[in-house]
Amino acid sequence: METKLVRMDDEHIDTVLIQEAGNIIKEGGLVAFPTETVYGLGGDALNPRSSEKIYRAKGRPSDNPLIVHIAEMADLDAVVRDVPESAKKLAEAFWPGPLTMILYKSDIVPYETTGGLDTVAVRMPVHRVARELIRAAGGYVAAPSANRSGRPSPTVAKYVTEDMDGRIEMIIDGGDVEIGLESTIVDLTAEEPVILRPGYITKQMLEQILHEVGEDCTMMRDDSGQAPKAPGMKYRHYAPKGDLTIVAGDTKRVIEYINTQTLSYRTNNKKTGVIGTDASVSLYHADVCKSVGNPDDENMIARTLYRILREFDDEHVEIIYAESFDTSGIGQAIMNRLLKAAGHKVVHV
Repeated sequence: METKLVRMDDEHIDTVLIQEAGNIIKEGGLVAFPTETVYGLGGDALNPRSSEKIYRAKGRPSDNPLIVHIAEMADLDAVVRDVPESAKKLAEAFWPGPLTMILYKSDIVPYETTGGLDTVAVRMPVHRVARELIRAAGGYVAAPSANRSGRPSPTVAKYVTEDMDGRIEMIIDGGDVEIGLESTIVDLTAEEPVILRPGYITKQMLEQILHEVGEDCTMMRDDSGQAPKAPGMKYRHYAPKGDLTIVAGDTKRVIEYINTQTLSYRTNNKKTGVIGTDASVSLYHADVCKSVGNPDDENMIARTLYRILREFDDEHVEIIYAESFDTSGIGQAIMNRLLKAAGHKVVHV
Protein backbone atom coordinates (compact mmCIF):
# COMPACT_ATOMS: atom_id res chain seq x y z
CA MET A 1 0.00 0.00 0.00
CA GLU A 2 1.24 3.50 -0.86
CA THR A 3 0.71 6.03 1.93
CA LYS A 4 -0.09 9.57 0.82
CA LEU A 5 1.51 12.31 2.96
CA VAL A 6 -0.20 15.73 2.97
CA ARG A 7 0.48 18.85 5.03
CA MET A 8 -1.88 21.35 6.64
CA ASP A 9 -2.47 23.03 9.97
CA ASP A 10 -5.21 24.87 11.85
CA GLU A 11 -4.48 28.09 9.99
CA HIS A 12 -4.31 26.57 6.50
CA ILE A 13 -6.88 23.82 6.02
CA ASP A 14 -7.17 22.33 2.54
CA THR A 15 -10.85 21.45 2.24
CA VAL A 16 -10.25 19.29 -0.85
CA LEU A 17 -7.67 17.15 0.94
CA ILE A 18 -9.86 17.00 4.06
CA GLN A 19 -12.72 15.65 1.97
CA GLU A 20 -10.37 13.13 0.34
CA ALA A 21 -9.25 11.98 3.78
CA GLY A 22 -12.85 11.80 4.97
CA ASN A 23 -13.79 9.66 1.99
CA ILE A 24 -10.91 7.27 2.73
CA ILE A 25 -12.35 6.71 6.21
CA LYS A 26 -15.92 6.40 4.91
CA GLU A 27 -14.71 3.71 2.50
CA GLY A 28 -13.05 1.71 5.28
CA GLY A 29 -9.51 3.06 5.04
CA LEU A 30 -7.26 4.66 7.66
CA VAL A 31 -5.92 8.21 8.01
CA ALA A 32 -3.41 9.49 10.58
CA PHE A 33 -4.08 13.05 11.72
CA PRO A 34 -2.94 15.62 14.29
CA THR A 35 -4.79 16.39 17.51
CA GLU A 36 -3.81 18.65 20.39
CA THR A 37 -2.61 15.60 22.37
CA VAL A 38 -0.80 13.22 19.99
CA TYR A 39 -1.31 12.06 16.40
CA GLY A 40 -4.31 9.76 15.98
CA LEU A 41 -4.89 6.82 13.62
CA GLY A 42 -8.44 7.25 12.37
CA GLY A 43 -10.98 4.81 10.99
CA ASP A 44 -14.77 4.64 10.84
CA ALA A 45 -15.87 4.04 14.43
CA LEU A 46 -19.14 2.43 13.30
CA ASN A 47 -17.50 -0.01 10.87
CA PRO A 48 -16.20 -3.21 12.54
CA ARG A 49 -13.76 -3.84 9.68
CA SER A 50 -12.21 -0.39 10.13
CA SER A 51 -11.52 -1.10 13.79
CA GLU A 52 -9.98 -4.44 12.85
CA LYS A 53 -7.73 -2.60 10.35
CA ILE A 54 -6.61 -0.22 13.10
CA TYR A 55 -5.64 -3.13 15.33
CA ARG A 56 -3.69 -4.73 12.47
CA ALA A 57 -1.90 -1.51 11.50
CA LYS A 58 -0.82 -0.92 15.10
CA GLY A 59 -0.11 -4.55 15.90
CA ARG A 60 -2.42 -3.95 18.84
CA PRO A 61 -4.39 -6.55 20.85
CA SER A 62 -8.09 -6.34 19.97
CA ASP A 63 -9.20 -6.21 23.62
CA ASN A 64 -7.69 -2.71 23.94
CA PRO A 65 -10.57 -0.22 23.42
CA LEU A 66 -10.45 2.56 20.82
CA ILE A 67 -11.56 6.15 21.46
CA VAL A 68 -14.46 7.42 19.36
CA HIS A 69 -13.79 11.02 18.29
CA ILE A 70 -16.71 13.34 17.55
CA ALA A 71 -16.87 16.97 16.38
CA GLU A 72 -20.36 18.00 17.54
CA MET A 73 -22.02 17.70 20.95
CA ALA A 74 -25.20 16.37 19.33
CA ASP A 75 -23.28 13.34 18.06
CA LEU A 76 -22.64 12.11 21.60
CA ASP A 77 -26.27 10.97 21.86
CA ALA A 78 -25.85 8.63 18.88
CA VAL A 79 -22.93 6.60 20.29
CA VAL A 80 -23.97 6.60 23.97
CA ARG A 81 -26.98 4.81 25.45
CA ASP A 82 -27.63 7.52 28.01
CA VAL A 83 -25.75 10.74 28.70
CA PRO A 84 -25.62 11.31 32.47
CA GLU A 85 -25.63 14.77 34.00
CA SER A 86 -21.97 14.32 35.01
CA ALA A 87 -20.99 13.88 31.34
CA LYS A 88 -22.91 16.99 30.32
CA LYS A 89 -21.14 19.04 32.99
CA LEU A 90 -17.69 17.79 31.98
CA ALA A 91 -18.39 18.34 28.28
CA GLU A 92 -19.51 21.90 28.98
CA ALA A 93 -16.32 22.55 30.95
CA PHE A 94 -13.68 20.71 28.90
CA TRP A 95 -14.97 19.95 25.39
CA PRO A 96 -13.58 20.40 22.87
CA GLY A 97 -10.36 19.39 24.58
CA PRO A 98 -8.12 16.60 25.92
CA LEU A 99 -10.77 14.73 27.95
CA THR A 100 -12.16 11.28 27.14
CA MET A 101 -15.28 10.01 28.90
CA ILE A 102 -16.26 6.35 29.34
CA LEU A 103 -20.02 5.83 28.98
CA TYR A 104 -22.37 2.96 28.09
CA LYS A 105 -22.36 2.45 24.33
CA SER A 106 -25.37 2.53 22.05
CA ASP A 107 -26.17 -0.33 19.68
CA ILE A 108 -24.62 1.41 16.66
CA VAL A 109 -21.12 1.16 18.14
CA PRO A 110 -19.64 -2.27 17.31
CA TYR A 111 -17.85 -4.34 19.91
CA GLU A 112 -14.80 -4.33 17.63
CA THR A 113 -14.43 -0.63 18.48
CA THR A 114 -14.92 -1.03 22.23
CA GLY A 115 -12.65 -4.04 22.74
CA GLY A 116 -15.67 -6.24 23.43
CA LEU A 117 -17.01 -4.00 26.21
CA ASP A 118 -20.48 -2.51 26.71
CA THR A 119 -18.83 0.86 27.33
CA VAL A 120 -17.37 3.31 24.83
CA ALA A 121 -14.65 5.96 25.18
CA VAL A 122 -15.62 9.29 23.58
CA ARG A 123 -13.79 12.58 23.14
CA MET A 124 -14.07 15.80 21.13
CA PRO A 125 -10.67 17.17 20.10
CA VAL A 126 -10.05 20.90 19.94
CA HIS A 127 -7.62 20.67 16.99
CA ARG A 128 -9.35 22.19 13.96
CA VAL A 129 -7.82 19.77 11.43
CA ALA A 130 -9.02 16.84 13.51
CA ARG A 131 -12.55 18.19 13.81
CA GLU A 132 -12.84 18.99 10.10
CA LEU A 133 -11.65 15.47 9.28
CA ILE A 134 -14.19 13.94 11.69
CA ARG A 135 -17.00 15.88 10.01
CA ALA A 136 -15.80 14.86 6.52
CA ALA A 137 -15.60 11.22 7.64
CA GLY A 138 -19.21 11.09 8.78
CA GLY A 139 -18.92 12.26 12.39
CA TYR A 140 -17.51 9.21 14.22
CA VAL A 141 -13.80 8.42 13.99
CA ALA A 142 -12.17 5.71 16.09
CA ALA A 143 -8.59 6.78 16.72
CA PRO A 144 -5.87 5.46 19.00
CA SER A 145 -2.41 7.02 18.81
CA ALA A 146 -0.80 6.63 15.38
CA ASN A 147 2.13 4.44 16.40
CA ARG A 148 2.98 0.78 16.41
CA SER A 149 1.67 -0.76 19.60
CA GLY A 150 3.98 -0.27 22.57
CA ARG A 151 6.06 2.48 20.95
CA PRO A 152 6.07 6.11 22.18
CA SER A 153 3.08 7.99 20.78
CA PRO A 154 3.99 10.33 17.89
CA THR A 155 3.94 14.08 18.51
CA VAL A 156 5.31 14.89 15.04
CA ALA A 157 4.38 13.36 11.68
CA LYS A 158 7.93 12.04 11.13
CA TYR A 159 7.31 9.27 13.64
CA VAL A 160 3.85 8.50 12.25
CA THR A 161 5.50 7.89 8.89
CA GLU A 162 8.18 5.74 10.53
CA ASP A 163 5.55 3.44 12.05
CA MET A 164 2.71 3.62 9.51
CA ASP A 165 4.17 4.15 6.05
CA GLY A 166 2.76 1.42 3.78
CA ARG A 167 0.18 0.38 6.37
CA ILE A 168 -2.42 3.13 5.94
CA GLU A 169 -3.82 5.24 3.13
CA MET A 170 -2.96 8.79 4.28
CA ILE A 171 -0.99 10.78 6.86
CA ILE A 172 -1.90 14.42 7.54
CA ASP A 173 1.17 16.33 8.77
CA GLY A 174 -0.03 19.13 11.03
CA GLY A 175 3.31 19.93 12.64
CA ASP A 176 4.13 19.57 16.33
CA VAL A 177 1.22 18.83 18.66
CA GLU A 178 0.44 21.22 21.51
CA ILE A 179 0.16 18.97 24.59
CA GLY A 180 2.21 15.85 23.84
CA LEU A 181 0.42 13.36 26.13
CA GLU A 182 -2.79 11.45 25.50
CA SER A 183 -6.11 12.69 26.88
CA THR A 184 -7.31 12.21 30.42
CA ILE A 185 -9.79 9.31 30.60
CA VAL A 186 -12.56 9.38 33.20
CA ASP A 187 -15.04 6.54 33.72
CA LEU A 188 -18.59 7.81 34.31
CA THR A 189 -20.30 4.40 34.45
CA ALA A 190 -19.60 3.79 38.14
CA GLU A 191 -21.31 5.47 41.09
CA GLU A 192 -18.23 7.66 41.54
CA PRO A 193 -16.37 9.06 38.53
CA VAL A 194 -12.92 7.43 38.27
CA ILE A 195 -9.84 8.57 36.36
CA LEU A 196 -8.49 5.62 34.37
CA ARG A 197 -5.66 7.49 32.65
CA PRO A 198 -4.22 10.83 33.84
CA GLY A 199 -3.64 13.63 31.36
CA TYR A 200 -3.69 17.39 30.88
CA ILE A 201 -7.11 17.63 32.56
CA THR A 202 -6.13 16.88 36.15
CA LYS A 203 -8.02 15.43 39.10
CA GLN A 204 -8.16 18.89 40.67
CA MET A 205 -9.73 20.34 37.52
CA LEU A 206 -12.32 17.55 37.32
CA GLU A 207 -13.23 17.96 40.99
CA GLN A 208 -14.01 21.61 40.40
CA ILE A 209 -16.90 20.33 38.27
CA LEU A 210 -17.88 17.01 39.88
CA HIS A 211 -16.53 17.52 43.43
CA GLU A 212 -15.54 13.87 44.05
CA VAL A 213 -13.41 11.97 41.53
CA GLY A 214 -11.54 8.74 42.24
CA GLU A 215 -8.41 7.29 40.64
CA ASP A 216 -7.93 3.78 39.27
CA CYS A 217 -5.49 1.84 41.43
CA THR A 218 -3.41 0.76 38.41
CA MET A 219 -2.58 4.29 37.20
CA MET A 220 0.79 4.43 38.95
CA ARG A 221 1.57 0.73 39.37
CA ASP A 222 1.56 -2.49 37.35
CA ASP A 223 -1.62 -3.30 35.43
CA SER A 224 -4.10 -5.84 36.69
CA GLY A 225 -4.90 -8.93 34.67
CA GLN A 226 -8.41 -7.69 33.91
CA ALA A 227 -9.57 -6.62 30.46
CA PRO A 228 -8.67 -2.94 29.95
CA LYS A 229 -11.61 -0.54 30.13
CA ALA A 230 -9.68 2.23 28.42
CA PRO A 231 -6.61 2.64 26.20
CA GLY A 232 -3.25 2.50 27.96
CA MET A 233 -4.40 0.40 30.93
CA LYS A 234 -2.86 -2.87 29.82
CA TYR A 235 0.37 -4.00 28.15
CA ARG A 236 3.65 -2.12 27.99
CA HIS A 237 3.09 1.29 26.42
CA TYR A 238 5.05 4.32 25.22
CA ALA A 239 8.33 2.35 25.34
CA PRO A 240 11.59 3.09 23.53
CA LYS A 241 13.57 0.19 22.09
CA GLY A 242 16.26 0.62 24.74
CA ASP A 243 15.94 -0.65 28.31
CA LEU A 244 14.53 2.20 30.43
CA THR A 245 14.87 2.58 34.21
CA ILE A 246 13.52 5.42 36.37
CA VAL A 247 15.67 6.57 39.28
CA ALA A 248 13.94 8.33 42.19
CA GLY A 249 15.36 10.00 45.28
CA ASP A 250 17.61 12.85 46.38
CA THR A 251 18.89 14.69 43.29
CA LYS A 252 22.56 14.31 44.15
CA ARG A 253 22.18 10.58 44.79
CA VAL A 254 20.18 10.14 41.58
CA ILE A 255 22.94 11.76 39.54
CA GLU A 256 25.67 9.71 41.25
CA TYR A 257 23.76 6.45 40.77
CA ILE A 258 22.99 7.09 37.10
CA ASN A 259 26.58 8.10 36.32
CA THR A 260 27.91 4.96 38.02
CA GLN A 261 25.49 2.74 36.10
CA THR A 262 26.07 4.34 32.71
CA LEU A 263 29.84 4.10 33.16
CA SER A 264 29.61 0.35 33.82
CA TYR A 265 27.48 -0.16 30.70
CA ARG A 266 29.78 1.95 28.56
CA THR A 267 32.76 -0.21 29.51
CA ASN A 268 30.72 -3.13 28.13
CA ASN A 269 30.16 -1.26 24.85
CA LYS A 270 26.49 -0.49 25.55
CA LYS A 271 25.29 2.89 24.30
CA THR A 272 23.72 4.77 27.20
CA GLY A 273 21.28 7.65 27.51
CA VAL A 274 19.87 9.85 30.25
CA ILE A 275 16.68 11.89 30.53
CA GLY A 276 17.26 14.89 32.79
CA THR A 277 16.19 18.53 32.97
CA ASP A 278 17.87 21.83 32.11
CA ALA A 279 19.05 21.98 35.73
CA SER A 280 20.74 18.56 35.73
CA VAL A 281 21.50 17.31 32.23
CA SER A 282 25.03 18.74 32.12
CA LEU A 283 25.96 16.68 35.21
CA TYR A 284 25.49 13.33 33.48
CA HIS A 285 28.19 11.42 31.60
CA ALA A 286 26.18 9.05 29.40
CA ASP A 287 26.71 8.81 25.63
CA VAL A 288 23.46 10.70 24.95
CA CYS A 289 22.02 13.13 27.54
CA LYS A 290 18.73 14.87 26.81
CA SER A 291 16.76 17.49 28.71
CA VAL A 292 12.97 17.57 28.86
CA GLY A 293 13.21 21.28 29.70
CA ASN A 294 12.80 23.44 32.77
CA PRO A 295 11.98 21.21 35.78
CA ASP A 296 9.29 23.69 36.84
CA ASP A 297 7.56 23.68 33.44
CA GLU A 298 5.40 20.54 33.39
CA ASN A 299 3.79 21.51 30.08
CA MET A 300 7.20 21.61 28.41
CA ILE A 301 8.13 18.22 29.90
CA ALA A 302 4.87 16.73 28.59
CA ARG A 303 5.47 18.12 25.08
CA THR A 304 9.06 16.86 25.02
CA LEU A 305 8.94 13.39 26.60
CA TYR A 306 7.76 11.24 23.68
CA ARG A 307 10.03 13.05 21.21
CA ILE A 308 13.05 12.31 23.40
CA LEU A 309 12.12 8.63 23.72
CA ARG A 310 11.88 8.44 19.92
CA GLU A 311 15.20 10.23 19.49
CA PHE A 312 16.90 7.62 21.67
CA ASP A 313 15.64 5.03 19.20
CA ASP A 314 16.97 7.10 16.29
CA GLU A 315 20.38 7.17 17.98
CA HIS A 316 20.33 3.44 18.85
CA VAL A 317 20.60 3.98 22.60
CA GLU A 318 20.46 0.62 24.40
CA ILE A 319 20.34 1.58 28.09
CA ILE A 320 18.32 4.59 29.30
CA TYR A 321 17.97 6.15 32.75
CA ALA A 322 15.38 8.81 33.56
CA GLU A 323 14.98 11.08 36.52
CA SER A 324 11.66 10.80 38.37
CA PHE A 325 9.29 13.76 38.24
CA ASP A 326 6.86 15.34 40.67
CA THR A 327 3.39 13.77 40.44
CA SER A 328 1.28 16.85 41.15
CA GLY A 329 -0.86 18.30 38.36
CA ILE A 330 0.10 17.09 34.89
CA GLY A 331 3.22 15.61 36.47
CA GLN A 332 1.07 12.61 37.38
CA ALA A 333 0.40 12.00 33.68
CA ILE A 334 4.09 12.38 32.87
CA MET A 335 5.05 9.79 35.48
CA ASN A 336 2.23 7.48 34.37
CA ARG A 337 3.70 7.42 30.85
CA LEU A 338 7.28 7.03 32.09
CA LEU A 339 6.30 4.13 34.35
CA LYS A 340 4.53 2.41 31.46
CA ALA A 341 7.53 2.99 29.19
CA ALA A 342 9.88 1.52 31.81
CA GLY A 343 7.64 -1.45 32.56
CA HIS A 344 7.41 -0.01 36.10
CA LYS A 345 11.14 -0.52 36.66
CA VAL A 346 12.08 2.04 39.32
CA VAL A 347 15.22 2.30 41.48
CA HIS A 348 15.00 4.31 44.71
CA VAL A 349 18.28 5.83 45.95
